Amino acid sequence: MQSLARTFAFVAAVLAAMLCGAPCTHAQGAGEPLVPEVVRVALPGHTTMATEVFRPPGDGPFPVLVFSHGRAGSDAERRALVRPVPHGHARYWMRRGYAVVAPIRPGYGVTGGPDREDSGARYNDWGECMSRPEPRRTAGPAAEAIASAVAWVREQPWARADRILLSGQSVGGLATIAACSANLPGVIGCINFSGGSGGSPTSKGRMCEPQRIESLMSEWGRTNRLPSLWLYAPNDLFWGPEAPQRWHAAFAAGGSPARFVGTEPVPAPDGHSLLAVGGRLWSVPLQAWLGEHGF
Repeated sequence: MQSLARTFAFVAAVLAAMLCGAPCTHAQGAGEPLVPEVVRVALPGHTTMATEVFRPPGDGPFPVLVFSHGRAGSDAERRALVRPVPHGHARYWMRRGYAVVAPIRPGYGVTGGPDREDSGARYNDWGECMSRPEPRRTAGPAAEAIASAVAWVREQPWARADRILLSGQSVGGLATIAACSANLPGVIGCINFSGGSGGSPTSKGRMCEPQRIESLMSEWGRTNRLPSLWLYAPNDLFWGPEAPQRWHAAFAAGGSPARFVGTEPVPAPDGHSLLAVGGRLWSVPLQAWLGEHGF
């Protein structure tokens, strides 16, 4: 009976949140599921992307985190995307007074449309690189989606138009650094979780031509002026331990305040899951960085 009662309570909470929309997120407690408001954000070319919005209690205006999701390996998995930001991570920011805005980029989930982010990386069954990827093809459209989300945020009455952080994981981390280099109005800093493009866990860190991302980072670092935090685990099967350090060094050579944090190995087979399962590894350096910059 208790189990049945808990089930009814859960369903009631979800239905109530669905019926009353975004203000319901204000009242959700730590033990209740987060139910975001879903909006459509305009993109260049008269298309839109579905975007999840989470707001802390109150009317604001709130500082805002724009979060960019990663990239699944297959078209079917990309189209099945339903949660562009881990809800535990959204709670992390809401507890600190931030609203969280998480776009579902074109080619993913309910936003749909063609895949715009294929770098061309290909691997054989033994994890050996079989192509020459172009990470710019991935980063460009993804950064464009971030810029559109930022522009939308700056129009919202509940948002601080001058206090926007960018963050992303994997391809979303790469796109975050690309967008950071554009010094978008209102953006004050950027956080990169395990960012990159063109890797595969089957390669066990021996990815296709990591120097191509290094070249991009050198280019972006010459224009970026915003502080950034780079968080990577050494047991990341997509990039390995060394390539991300070279990417960061190439970016930081441009003179921007970019900090690299190599965490302890994630207690999982693949350190690429740092954001999802390595909270105790990244939360302390992230909190220190936020405090240092007054975020």
